[in-house]
Amino acid sequence: MVLIAHVSDVHVDAGDRSADRTSRVFRYLAGLPSPPDAVIVTGDLADHGAEAEYERLRGLVSLPGPVLWCPGNHDAREPYRKALLQEEPHGRPINRAYEIAGTLILMCDSSIPGHNEGLLADETLEWIGATLAGRPELPALVCFHHPPVTLGIPFVDGIRQFGADRLAAVVERHPQVVALLCGHAHTAAVTTFAGRPLLAAPGVVSTSVLPFEGEGPIDPALPPMIAFHLLDDDRRITTHYRVIL
Repeated sequence: MVLIAHVSDVHVDAGDRSADRTSRVFRYLAGLPSPPDAVIVTGDLADHGAEAEYERLRGLVSLPGPVLWCPGNHDAREPYRKALLQEEPHGRPINRAYEIAGTLILMCDSSIPGHNEGLLADETLEWIGATLAGRPELPALVCFHHPPVTLGIPFVDGIRQFGADRLAAVVERHPQVVALLCGHAHTAAVTTFAGRPLLAAPGVVSTSVLPFEGEGPIDPALPPMIAFHLLDDDRRITTHYRVIL
């Protein structure tokens, strides 16, 4: 059994609120009797894409296992690379692949610099396909920030990941893809995409208000939430959600 903790939309800035909520989440994960095999964070790591925000985020995270990141629409590639990844900054998409506990995890960049909506660049789609083709024997999770489908939340749906048919064509060619994981929605959501589960993590900094719940689009008072994904030996994925008080 592989255990993945899924965190999203921490939006760390210079203030105390987002940092306190983010710290609360990572303290909870650090205190688990059985640590996750990996923690993935699906974007909007910083609120303004500032170098100091990424440096602050790094200081909030102290975990025994790997933490895997991908950018969202609030992130900026150059400061992200420099301060969070400690790499030479440049503006190409930030894509990373990891093999953890017999599972291939792809952290993909769906951001478009200067825009809130998402799109997987051609080079990212080619990288996804080549990476999956290189390890067809491993179950795979494909992770990014923007959901590639509508979720029934007008504000989020207007800035979702577009060009989704291109991604669907790649996923359909690779049966080892167990699920796709995303953020951006600021609410726990489960649907399907290209015949696979699409699992959206809730937000840490705030929660989206659904149209039938009342005035929206965001409720900052609700507590942060995270997801746990359990991948069993039959490649069946089960998701549990936790409120972090």
